[in-house]
Amino acid sequence: MQTVVIIIHLMIVAVLIGAVLLQKSEGGGLGMGGGAGFMSSRGTANLLTRTTAILAVGFFITSLFLSWYAGYDRKPSSIIGTGAPAQQQQPAGGTPMNAPTSGGILDSLKKADEQQGQQAPSGPQAPRSQ
Repeated sequence: MQTVVIIIHLMIVAVLIGAVLLQKSEGGGLGMGGGAGFMSSRGTANLLTRTTAILAVGFFITSLFLSWYAGYDRKPSSIIGTGAPAQQQQPAGGTPMNAPTSGGILDSLKKADEQQGQQAPSGPQAPRSQ
């Protein structure tokens, strides 16, 4: 259904563009030509104006139908999650890291450095000659 309406919509658009380009504008446009047409210039202007109006109405109707059809099966949803909170999975390799119970990330890094580097000097040291 939607594909058929889209094809009709595209055909209306193509014919509408052609009808608008054929109309006579203040500068002449593409509608100017030799006077040897099958209709007078006034009759052609009326025909093209009415054709453009009918095609414009068709364009608006198919546009409104396509926008309505796109949202037809859409159900309202909340941006606030109503389900259970997401479960975190453990990383693929290594042991899982436990979240610090108190303090922030800097405190946990400081504790990790203290555990690993007990033999490391506590402050800057002067260079020693050998």
